[in-house]
Amino acid sequence: MTLDQYRSVADRLLGPWVRAAAKIGLSPDQVSVLAFVAAVAAAGAFAVGEPVFYILGAVCVLLNGWLDIVDGALARHLEVASDGGDLLDHVLDRYADIAVIAGFTVGIGAYALGFVAVTGVLMTSYMGTQIQAVGIGREYGGLLGRADRLALMGVVGLVAAVYSAPVVAGLNVVGLLLALFAAVGHLTAVQRFLGAWRDL
Repeated sequence: MTLDQYRSVADRLLGPWVRAAAKIGLSPDQVSVLAFVAAVAAAGAFAVGEPVFYILGAVCVLLNGWLDIVDGALARHLEVASDGGDLLDHVLDRYADIAVIAGFTVGIGAYALGFVAVTGVLMTSYMGTQIQAVGIGREYGGLLGRADRLALMGVVGLVAAVYSAPVVAGLNVVGLLLALFAAVGHLTAVQRFLGAWRDL
């Protein structure tokens, strides 16, 4: 299950955003940087760990996800898609993932869990790009793609704003999210690897 399979649906909703970005003269690379800035703002808000900041963080992380779709659509609209833009987008996405997970981790002080979570997320993304590098094609599948993670982070941010008490094994909803990323992230990486191996 992954929301990345609905990218075409999101693309159809992008028209007004793409036209607005083009009208004010934003380049796709500038939109990618704005998306990263939103992720850093989300990380800072989550690190505070207070209700109003969890709400702010949720809004920022969802904005990051939306702008991450807009940049590619804008590049196609302006007919300026390039390998350099694709590289910048991927690098900023990885740093955005690290920043937001670090923010959640600092907010609840679960550093070991945060480490395993971020390595799971990075391995999921690494497998997607490595599969592309060996010529099979970009892989968005798996148990949790980036769109799924962003949606979950946004939802968890909103839930944590109203309920931060422990839920299971002493973990609150943020801790459970990190545990999910830790477990499912590595499983998704393995799933992508096995699928690609079969296609070689």
